[in-house]
Amino acid sequence: MKLIRQVDKMQAWSDRARRTGKTISLVPTMGCLHKGHLRLVRHARQQADVVVVSIFVNPMQFGPKEDFRRYPRRLERDLDMLKKAGADIVFASDVREMYPQPLLTVLEVPNLSWNLCGRSRPGHFRGVCTVVAKLLHIVKPHTAVFGAKDFQQATVVQRMVRDLNFDVRLVINPTVREEDGLAMSSRNVYLTPAERRDAAVLNRALKEGRKLVRAGNKDTRDVVKTMRQMISAKAGRVDYIKIVNAETLEDVTKAGRGNVIALAVFFGRTRLIDNIKI
Repeated sequence: MKLIRQVDKMQAWSDRARRTGKTISLVPTMGCLHKGHLRLVRHARQQADVVVVSIFVNPMQFGPKEDFRRYPRRLERDLDMLKKAGADIVFASDVREMYPQPLLTVLEVPNLSWNLCGRSRPGHFRGVCTVVAKLLHIVKPHTAVFGAKDFQQATVVQRMVRDLNFDVRLVINPTVREEDGLAMSSRNVYLTPAERRDAAVLNRALKEGRKLVRAGNKDTRDVVKTMRQMISAKAGRVDYIKIVNAETLEDVTKAGRGNVIALAVFFGRTRLIDNIKI
């Protein structure tokens, strides 16, 4: 496994690989890897000859009061995990390398970025789109693999790629969960033991919401109220619980097949997201 830190060296490596006919699959991450990331790496291996994993904690995705400096950075551990998982290249750049000058050019998918996490984290998806676009230009992959836990992110990036004719195929892998149903996330390491136990309610609440809709309760307010009560009983502080159109990400008042239930909830200081499709 090779570690590359410079943008120009990563581009040159990808150019050589493409000239020899090799296909490249990219797994973008912010590090602090877990089993969910490793499953993405294994899935990427099925898509291409070469797997590149990027590790970059992107400051553009963090608001002024969010956890950019606190975000866990464990490069040596991540490298060891990726080597065992079979990654070929790790592109681990830093902020000065990715943004050597003040950035004047940014990308955004406005309508899809305004609801859900976009409402709570203004500018977040501008940072996501901009860094993903940079990574696609730097690594030059044929495929890029994302996780379904970040449902809004995947939807936004898919639209950006389609609108701007990026020459890459996106693959969205199902959410990987712990035994109690909690979605695997790098932020889970922030949870105290008690918060970790309580956070398992998120998956239970999502399943209950889906069950209610399937049973005929189409009223979004009733479904959300039940879910909110379940989560509040476990000391979760709800940022949002919404049922949305899976393509437009607009709120629906009557839930039905194909809609997505999405939520963001704080346990202590840690904000967790999850979703389920009806």
